[in-house]
Amino acid sequence: MDKFEKLTGIAAPMPLVNIDTDMIIPKQYLKTIKRTGLGVHAFAEMRYLDDGAENPDFVLNKPQYREAQVIVAGDNFGCGSSREHAPWALADFGVKAVISTSFADIFYNNCFKNGMLPIVLPQEAVDVLMKDAEKGSNARMTVDLDNQVVTSSDGEEFRFEIDPFKKHCLMEGLDDIGLTMAKVSDIDTFETGLAQSRPWV
Repeated sequence: MDKFEKLTGIAAPMPLVNIDTDMIIPKQYLKTIKRTGLGVHAFAEMRYLDDGAENPDFVLNKPQYREAQVIVAGDNFGCGSSREHAPWALADFGVKAVISTSFADIFYNNCFKNGMLPIVLPQEAVDVLMKDAEKGSNARMTVDLDNQVVTSSDGEEFRFEIDPFKKHCLMEGLDDIGLTMAKVSDIDTFETGLAQSRPWV
């Protein structure tokens, strides 16, 4: 994974509550086991009309939000089924962080495994950031993982909490495989010792 340290980018407002994983990536796109290529299908049922044309009213289709890297969302983002394709689709679209008052547990943990930062903030803070996101591409939000602070385009700061281990993994760009590979020398040493002490195994 890419390291996540500090991000300054466009934030898209999505105030709808209970945005579930089927809304993020509809079930018909779950056939792939690849993490890439799903961005075009993210939010497909809201993003496209019945004839396949873009829905001009959907926030991510608006010119000012096509390059959004942050989503400011309503409560309970990522609820529903536990499909890991949801963070895959968001990441492939270009989203690096999602801010909400709460997340479904499985989606929340899957974000970290895919290099994306889910940020939990109080309703008052999300309300301020939602209004900031509504300003469009001229208002750029900053997410500083090291200092655990979100800064609005007006300079208003909101501190967020995060598990230290999850923070370490994001800042070092380590998914589960990366964590294992970081211990590869210890694994090799163990395997060599095991082969010598128990050659019959």
